[in-house]
Amino acid sequence: MNDNTNIANTNGKCGMLYLCATPIGNLKDITARVLETLNMVDVIAAEDTRNSIHLLTHFDIHTPMTSYHEYNKVDKAYYLIDQMKEGKNIALITDAGTPGISDPGEVLVKMCHEAGITVTSLPGPAACITALTLSGLPTRRFCFEGFLPGSDDKKARKDILEDLKDESRTMIIYEAPHHLKVALADLYETLGDRKMAICRELTKRFEEVIPTTLKSAIDYYNENDPRGEYVMVIEGRSLSDQKKENQQEWLSMSIEEHMEYYESQGVSHKDAMKKVAQDRGMQKREIYQALLNNKNS
Repeated sequence: MNDNTNIANTNGKCGMLYLCATPIGNLKDITARVLETLNMVDVIAAEDTRNSIHLLTHFDIHTPMTSYHEYNKVDKAYYLIDQMKEGKNIALITDAGTPGISDPGEVLVKMCHEAGITVTSLPGPAACITALTLSGLPTRRFCFEGFLPGSDDKKARKDILEDLKDESRTMIIYEAPHHLKVALADLYETLGDRKMAICRELTKRFEEVIPTTLKSAIDYYNENDPRGEYVMVIEGRSLSDQKKENQQEWLSMSIEEHMEYYESQGVSHKDAMKKVAQDRGMQKREIYQALLNNKNS
């Protein structure tokens, strides 16, 4: 056994939880460490055992499986934790990608920490990162939103979309094919037209990455039925555009009103002038001179 796999009862009693990333499409993307771990643990907790059996069969892995999914994530977590307290090592896998990313593994990890169970993650494929690197959009700063709240929870969906409106980082959003058209329409209505990349069938034979815009994507899918699971990568709002818009809001006030806004919050006259100058894209001396001129006029 490879020492890096580190399968052991770390405190002499408890087992461990291993988060094992599985391929998002191409089976060759599985790591040697994950294969070794899946063979060596006592139990594999799988999001859907019917899907995962194909993966295990392909790699000739015969470790017992148990289901761990959205609808049993709390009750089953208690059971799995009890098993680890008895010394069993458990691997958690999702249908595709890294456990805990937009799936119920997040709950199990949290509960393991609370129970004092050691958790480790075996890195591997993640659709969000794969799509981001393929998108052609900025990768230095990004945020992952996962799936938007469903249309049955309109308030939560609206709140999330409004929160994304001024997001300056590149945004990554997952969507199912039967919800894609509605998601694109809602995003366009809230964000306006933005550059984006639509990614599907990642790592598979017919992988598709479409650099486009929200408006063009809406037009395209009005003519073409969405197929497969989608990752949308959307450009963030320009910081310079935000600055200009904020300046326009401040410029709608007189300099005196702007000063009063800060001074009413306890900001000193001197510091208020600095803030007003910064907000309006002016020099402090210009604010001083404008206040003086207005006072003398």
